[in-house]
Amino acid sequence: MKLIDKFKDIFFPVEEPSHEFTLPSNNEVRNNIDEESIENIDTVKDIFPSIDVNIEYIKVKYNLLINSDIFLREFTLTARNKQYRAFLLFIDGMVDVDLVNNYVLKPLMLKNSSNSFDGNQNQVISEAVTNNITVRKVKKFNLKEYILNSLLPQNNVKVKSEFEEIFSSVNAGNCALFIDTLNIAFDIDVKGFKTRSISKPENEVVIRGPHEAFVESIRVNTSLIRRIINNENLIIENLKIGKVSKTPCALCYIKNIANSDLVAEVKYRLNNIGIDYLISSGQLEHLIEDNSKYSLPQVIATERPDKASNYLLEGRIVVIVNGSPYALIVPATFTDFLESPEDHNIKFQFANLLKIIRIASFLITLLLPGLYVAISNFHQEFIPTELLFAIVSSRASVPFSIIFEIIIMELSFELIREAGIRVPSPVGPTIGIIRCINYRAICC
Repeated sequence: MKLIDKFKDIFFPVEEPSHEFTLPSNNEVRNNIDEESIENIDTVKDIFPSIDVNIEYIKVKYNLLINSDIFLREFTLTARNKQYRAFLLFIDGMVDVDLVNNYVLKPLMLKNSSNSFDGNQNQVISEAVTNNITVRKVKKFNLKEYILNSLLPQNNVKVKSEFEEIFSSVNAGNCALFIDTLNIAFDIDVKGFKTRSISKPENEVVIRGPHEAFVESIRVNTSLIRRIINNENLIIENLKIGKVSKTPCALCYIKNIANSDLVAEVKYRLNNIGIDYLISSGQLEHLIEDNSKYSLPQVIATERPDKASNYLLEGRIVVIVNGSPYALIVPATFTDFLESPEDHNIKFQFANLLKIIRIASFLITLLLPGLYVAISNFHQEFIPTELLFAIVSSRASVPFSIIFEIIIMELSFELIREAGIRVPSPVGPTIGIIRCINYRAICC
């Protein structure tokens, strides 16, 4: 019976009861927010002066009914003995909770001498008495200026008037302060997410030289460059790439050293990248190079701040992508890839000798397989007679041609390199040794 039931379930499945439900349309959502204030929720740009409209709009945009890490904290703000409705918008895990509690909410909510004022809301700037006549210079109370200058003890506070700017800052780790009757919002820098600490370079190791590497935080990377290049002419411009991700990037160059036409060209290429998202500097490298069909690299990627600083002082441009521990250096020449960061820390005689050795190694790697095939198959007269006899006798039992043997060798080296990188460290060397033994057994 069980076998018959399984057969029926496979060929004659029983339809499960379906449950119908409907979601509110955009028109219904707009009506819930404010029919007169919002005509199209997707085209709203400016912040509304009504706090209720702002709250409903943000709830729809951030899907607060299902998003668990988006916090909208409503409270009552006290300014000059008058209370205003307000709320904070931030993402849990992206902000420093102590900064939000002690330096944002506490000054705004508590009644103290700075926000308590007797009499009218105007402030007396100066007072003078002439012939028993008192003359006072009064400044009209401005809620925006008062909050910005007296109630927010933060070093980085900006005033924004568009929702898109506020959402971009909140997504980056800031918090936004909305106040009733104001059609602006305060962008407060309270970032507090965890980042990787500065460590040693893994791929560009040197003996003499700094042992610091870039990390995934763009602001930490720019500070590393600032520490090395202690000059006010170092320009670091911020821009965002990606229609969806809006990845923060930094364009670094030294004014009066870098070519202005080169700076303009790099800006043009970065600002005209029409992609939805950008995750790493490797993606950006393919988008800004001249011709992606060339196999030779056209952009230098480095994880060392000292190397990037050296190229900046030479007039190059450095591009840093948030979330990537590698910086891009443009433009790049062929000789740049034959240099090492340690060349600047040793005598020029040794540095030039090492560069000559690198050039010779590059030529040997590039030309030796082809020369071996050409001489072995077509120009045996270049080989000494005794060596030729030794090669012929050793290859007597090999069932493959020389060209096929070279292809297997190149593929084996690539497999060994990939195994050493991708496979966990205890297993990678063992796999590499086994593959070398198998390759030697096949060829011999």
